[in-house]
Amino acid sequence: MDEFQLIRRYFGGLTPLPAEVRLGIGDDAALLGLPAGEELAVTTDTLIAGRHFPEATAASDIGWKALAVNLSDLAAMGAKPYAFTLALSLPQPDAGWLRDFSAGLGELAGQTGIALVGGDTTRGPLSLTITALGRLPAGSALRRDGARAGDLICVTGSLGDAALALRQLNSGVACDPELRRRLDRPMPRVDAGLALRGIATAALDLSDGLAGDLPHLLTASGVGADIGTDHLPASRVFDRSAPPALRLALQLSGGDDYELCVCLPEGRYAQAKAALGNLPLTPIGRISEQPGLRWRDAAGDIMALDASGYRHFP
Repeated sequence: MDEFQLIRRYFGGLTPLPAEVRLGIGDDAALLGLPAGEELAVTTDTLIAGRHFPEATAASDIGWKALAVNLSDLAAMGAKPYAFTLALSLPQPDAGWLRDFSAGLGELAGQTGIALVGGDTTRGPLSLTITALGRLPAGSALRRDGARAGDLICVTGSLGDAALALRQLNSGVACDPELRRRLDRPMPRVDAGLALRGIATAALDLSDGLAGDLPHLLTASGVGADIGTDHLPASRVFDRSAPPALRLALQLSGGDDYELCVCLPEGRYAQAKAALGNLPLTPIGRISEQPGLRWRDAAGDIMALDASGYRHFP
């Protein structure tokens, strides 16, 4: 099949189009409308086989994750998913792979109400680039530069599951299915981002590990932070399976969590926790006027940790 047949068969009607989308797949560009008083949040991520997901990952999981990592960025901004484009590079047009890939992509798109409006396909090593757009009232975005001294630093969900899954896979150990799902099908915290808009002072998503991502927020806000390593939230399967000697490294530096790290005034924590419903929101530290990021043990003493996040260009 040629490029145009591939697009029509697997992506042409994958998602319904909201009324604001004037023109979707099939022309030189999509045409998107935007109600008065709203603005767009735009994000792009590329996933490459063997680097961002194991080579043997199921095609449906690749489709899900390719969209999930972009939706996580929109969640961190407090933006409602609106539309996305897909640039897909394939070694060859395998019908079964494309069917499963588009099914996984469409499943998450349907759950989050985002519409596929265009993109491109080409022959080459397997890689996927998605550009996602979110809508939000003008001036309401959660940003990295709003944290203030005294704010609580909180994270949603739990940390370390995906990193532990990858370690198990790379070590030849049987991977726990629950951990593998956290690696292959992360759940972007879209609803949490929307709920925290107007409550949180700053936010970002955790893709490269807490130790790698949090400094970006601190730099943008011109502040420092003290983090209690004994407060980092962990799932039951992580508690049960993580080697004690590696636990902290997996939670701080492992990456692929796609949880939200948010800052908020202490007096608004109860409101934020209630707004998130059943999704845990755990305080792990506090913003400080003193520059730098300090890891503290259960006694409050500073720990000498060489912790950093994932880097594409070490």
